[in-house]
Amino acid sequence: MCGIVAYVGYREACPLIIKGLKRLEYRGYDSAGIALMAADGLTVYKKKGKVADLEATLEADTLSSHIGIGHTRWATHGEPNDRNAHPHYSHSRQLAIIHNGIIENYGAIKQNLQQKGYVFHSDTDSEVLVNFIEDIRKETFCSVEEAVRLAMQEVVGAYAIVVMSQDEPGTLVAARKGSPLVIGVGEKEHFFASDATPIIEYTNEVIYLDDYQIAVVRDGDLIVKNIENVEQSPYIQHVELELEAIEKGGFEHFMLKEIFEQPRSVKDCFRGRVNADEGHLVLGGLREYLDDIAKSERIVIVACGTSWHAGLVAEYIFEELARIPVEVEYASEFRYRNPIIKEGDVVLAISQSGETMDTLAAIELAKSRGAIILGICNVVGSSIPRITHAGAYTHAGPEIGVASTKAFTAQVSVLTLMAIAVARKKGNLHEDTFRRFLFELERIPDKIEKVLKNADKVKEISELFKDARNFIYLGRGLNFPVALEGALKLKEISYIHAEGYPAAEMKHGPIALIDEDMPVVFIATRDQSYEKVVSNIQEVKARKGKVIAVVTEGDKLIPTMADHVVEIPVTHEVLMPLLSVIPLQLLSYYIAVMRGCNVDQPRNLAKSVTVE
Repeated sequence: MCGIVAYVGYREACPLIIKGLKRLEYRGYDSAGIALMAADGLTVYKKKGKVADLEATLEADTLSSHIGIGHTRWATHGEPNDRNAHPHYSHSRQLAIIHNGIIENYGAIKQNLQQKGYVFHSDTDSEVLVNFIEDIRKETFCSVEEAVRLAMQEVVGAYAIVVMSQDEPGTLVAARKGSPLVIGVGEKEHFFASDATPIIEYTNEVIYLDDYQIAVVRDGDLIVKNIENVEQSPYIQHVELELEAIEKGGFEHFMLKEIFEQPRSVKDCFRGRVNADEGHLVLGGLREYLDDIAKSERIVIVACGTSWHAGLVAEYIFEELARIPVEVEYASEFRYRNPIIKEGDVVLAISQSGETMDTLAAIELAKSRGAIILGICNVVGSSIPRITHAGAYTHAGPEIGVASTKAFTAQVSVLTLMAIAVARKKGNLHEDTFRRFLFELERIPDKIEKVLKNADKVKEISELFKDARNFIYLGRGLNFPVALEGALKLKEISYIHAEGYPAAEMKHGPIALIDEDMPVVFIATRDQSYEKVVSNIQEVKARKGKVIAVVTEGDKLIPTMADHVVEIPVTHEVLMPLLSVIPLQLLSYYIAVMRGCNVDQPRNLAKSVTVE
């Protein structure tokens, strides 16, 4: 959600922090700010709007400083405006804080502080936290570091914070519970950020702070302690992330770049895991738990948004190939409905960022009841891989666009590999069938490349429907989750209302919406439901609906019925979602661009949902 950047070292802090905030814009935000320790003391600059708006207000000032904190805010408490933007001063203006997360008991703390005479200048829980830290200092005469530690024992909620103090001008204090925080370790300099993207230009050596840990940089030295004040020995990890990977690379938007990266990202998912010639399928991170998965009586998948759709695809594939019952749960609902989890159940958590708050909470609940917890994530070193028993990275590379595209196909790729591996372990796949799967998996990247060559065709269709007010997406079997994903993408970035349904459910309500102004997108590939989908298309055409159909290459029937057709190559039915979703991603992208929408930073959305 909110983005944090902080720096202390020998460089000029202001331009470094501003650049870092721009790299975090993809997380979603409504205001930005920076605090610097200059010769005349601690000064905060903040403004509603984009980082560029903040930067414009700084140009007239001389801002030489070697220590500072910066923030992009996604509003939770208080509307987006200048005064609710971060950083926040404490009452005395001796402290400044940046905060990602939610302090749930801020109301009681605020009331107590007001009784002591504290005056608040914003509606945020973050200002309450910085004043609480200041009050602890006043009461105990302790350092900022100690005040933060004591505050952590009292506040309830999630947070990643960085605090500066005018009394300790060369010191930064950071703490984390629930929200991500990364420390970059350089030569005589340190960086703090919500993820590694603002850091990698300067260092590849990072520390992922754990929950209830405090990091202090004082006089160039870094110390990490836990909440009990015991010094820790943090693991410094080398990040395999190139600067080019977080740049647009000549594309107009990150989303378009990431759509076109999918041949490579899917190939990277398979790299080292699939070897069709030798008949090998290896998932090293899951090797120790493959027997447990194969013997399990139930798999529960927990996820949110696009990851939930990937989980729905996995449900079909696991049940079809491995013959294990699968339940797919919204993580946000799972944690609050007292779910039935038994020892030995397999709970599979899917998250692009590895920091999704609801999914993390669902994992903790399932773990407490004895389940085997496995994770599917993209971001190395994120929270979910650190708290699960095992898992697999998708290796999709950084995804900067808020609307997930390559994350979906990467997740589906890894989940498909898991299902095939478990089915093989159980003896459900004969050698010939297993080999055919492997050979077809290796062909998928080239087939995605072929689908992308139809981008201009999708662009032409987008021009015709860019002004539509509603869309319906329909699919059956494995293509039903793809219909849901296509509708979500259109909603996210074009702000057009869209709904996805199983095609057979159209007659149970949605058919009432169909008229000559209603575009209906069918995922109508050649599979066991093909004839039924043809009938559904005929029903829509009888009511003058406009049909856009994604069909298997060489289809002769549906093109005679549909208004517009996009072809995708032939593949095994189980692997079809990896191809059929691509035209839907392109459709949403081109429509959003034609409508003048901010494709990479759609309104009200954040890339990583780290609060409830």
